Amino acid sequence: MATDSTLRILQEEETTAAIGSRPVARLLAGLWALTKPEINFLIAITVLVSFLLAYQGSYLAAIFPVFNATLGTLLVSSGAAALNQFMERRFDSRMRRTARRPLVIGGVTPRTALLFGMTISGIGLVYLGLWANPLSSLIAGLTSVMYLAVYTPLKRITPLCTAIGAIPGAAPPFIGWAAATGTLGHGALTLYAILYLWQFPHFMAIAWMYRDDYERAGYRVLPCFHQRRLFAALQATVPSVLMIPVSLVPAIENKAGRVYLAGAILLALGFALLSIRFARNTTNLAARQLLFASIVYLPIILGLLLLDRR
Repeated sequence: MATDSTLRILQEEETTAAIGSRPVARLLAGLWALTKPEINFLIAITVLVSFLLAYQGSYLAAIFPVFNATLGTLLVSSGAAALNQFMERRFDSRMRRTARRPLVIGGVTPRTALLFGMTISGIGLVYLGLWANPLSSLIAGLTSVMYLAVYTPLKRITPLCTAIGAIPGAAPPFIGWAAATGTLGHGALTLYAILYLWQFPHFMAIAWMYRDDYERAGYRVLPCFHQRRLFAALQATVPSVLMIPVSLVPAIENKAGRVYLAGAILLALGFALLSIRFARNTTNLAARQLLFASIVYLPIILGLLLLDRR
């Protein structure tokens, strides 16, 4: 009897602990989702590569500085992502693509998301200022402000929002370069240009795949129906074609070798061809293939640049 009672008490304690841990686990999972980790992965790669390209010392000596620059940037970008979802929570509920976000399903309260976003953004800015340098912190701060105060509301006003949103979206190379050198060199501009142009076909693929979702939520990322095909086609093809000469700049300036040159040509041509294919046949399948190509393109081109730099 004593043994049965003890077992029953232990089982009740385990059940109570499990029930009590579920809200905590749900909250932590929700906060993690608020940071948009899939986007932060590309941001981390961009900051890492730009820092190492600008850094004058050995890679071994760069371990802690590049870690500090990447961590600080990720904190700021994670906070901005959380604040973006806080601002758009009512519209996210109208879209299938975002209907499972934490603020929509109640995994995180709006107040918690607001405090979380502001807190980690602030920590990230201070961290960059103390452990990288003030310039990198300033760039990260201005990027967040433009993303939240300009781009986010602009999505409900004009399809030109992509061109504006790509400005802060391409800023990670500036942050990494500034963290490594305390200045913004010519190499940072080249990386910025590549990332700026890359965003157009990348986002046009997403916008086309979820065009009904965006329209239902009141986002004007594409113009009205009779213009949207031409608009999406131009926004995807023109920047992707421009990426061909821009991506060759490091090799032309003798900052990268033949391996990078060959890889850049193949990647840029393939990306441009898929963009043209999407423009000629604006289907969800073509958009999905273009989106996949954009996700693959960026880390590979940056990796080649890092491995074959001079």
